[in-house]
Amino acid sequence: MQTLSHDRSQVTARPPFSERVSRPALASFFENSAWFGHLTDQERTRVMADSFEKRLVAGGTACHRGAPADHWLGVVEGIVKVDTASACGRAITFAGVPAGAWFGEGAVLKNEPRQYSVVALKNSRVAYVPKDTFLWLLEHNHTFSRYVIDQLNARCGYYVGLVHNLRLHEAAGRVAFCLAELFHRQLYPVTDRTLGLSQEEIGRLSGLSRQNTNRALRELSDAGMIAMEYGAIHILNLEGLRQFAHMGD
Repeated sequence: MQTLSHDRSQVTARPPFSERVSRPALASFFENSAWFGHLTDQERTRVMADSFEKRLVAGGTACHRGAPADHWLGVVEGIVKVDTASACGRAITFAGVPAGAWFGEGAVLKNEPRQYSVVALKNSRVAYVPKDTFLWLLEHNHTFSRYVIDQLNARCGYYVGLVHNLRLHEAAGRVAFCLAELFHRQLYPVTDRTLGLSQEEIGRLSGLSRQNTNRALRELSDAGMIAMEYGAIHILNLEGLRQFAHMGD
């Protein structure tokens, strides 16, 4: 079995201090992450010493498509989108990632440039664990390795479910699926019931035009599952959304 590299000289330089936030705020986020409590004292110390956090204003970019996948990412506060654009400029959103979630492990493990950009949908804080540290944890901590495997499995299941939903369901069912999956227990364990997503972003997630997205949201609103306001969706009946998303499967 090939040994994972953990040469600390390869860690990407941190951003200027002015772009970072307080260490206690970052420490609190790590302590509330499911995997962090299973680390040894030595592992926790290294993670905290190596990691950093950045504030992003709405529209700010956490990482660019085509850049090296040098960090595993966590959303401390706010919500970000994972997206790309075609050569003709058509934007595609793969996922919305709410606060409390960790993501990007696949890109780090594949050792290739990111195939997507990560952009803040509203003012957000993002944590960065260097690739070198992430791989070191995989090699040294079995429980952490199990957590990452579960993340990858859950993410694969999400995309299988997404393709299934997009091919079999009408607009309202597709929107219900995309909203309900933002509360996936493994991937997004602490999502706030108020989602800072515009109708345009929801349309990108569900592969619908703005007009069809608006119609679907109104259908879900009339059914008492959501409430809408400008730039946000309030989830009123999560279980109802889940059932509606899978109706007829």
